[in-house]
Amino acid sequence: MAVCVDRPVRRIVAEGPEGHFGMLPGHVDFVSQLAPGILLYETEEGGERFVAVNSGTLVKCGDEVRVAVRGAVDGDDLPRLRAKVEAEFRQHDEEEREARAALARLEASMVRRFRDLGMQSS
Repeated sequence: MAVCVDRPVRRIVAEGPEGHFGMLPGHVDFVSQLAPGILLYETEEGGERFVAVNSGTLVKCGDEVRVAVRGAVDGDDLPRLRAKVEAEFRQHDEEEREARAALARLEASMVRRFRDLGMQSS
């Protein structure tokens, strides 16, 4: 697990199952699922930053907002953020292909061993 953003912010805009929502200081406490997309936050200095998030959960309690997602990429420029996300997706896809290939080799090895055990017991 990694922390992507840990700082005071002025506002947050995120997307849940029912659409986009915003939060300002003093917002009522609540919990929301997040849809994959862009979470925007405004820094105390007034700059906007973006976090590309996979599905997850946002919890607002008191003065803190916590977001737990399977993957997040932080950035201040949407085109560069898009490029970073695409690169991470490509990396993830490659890792997933490698894992599926390793699983297929393991399954084939098990089938051979079971077959060999069946021949030995005959």
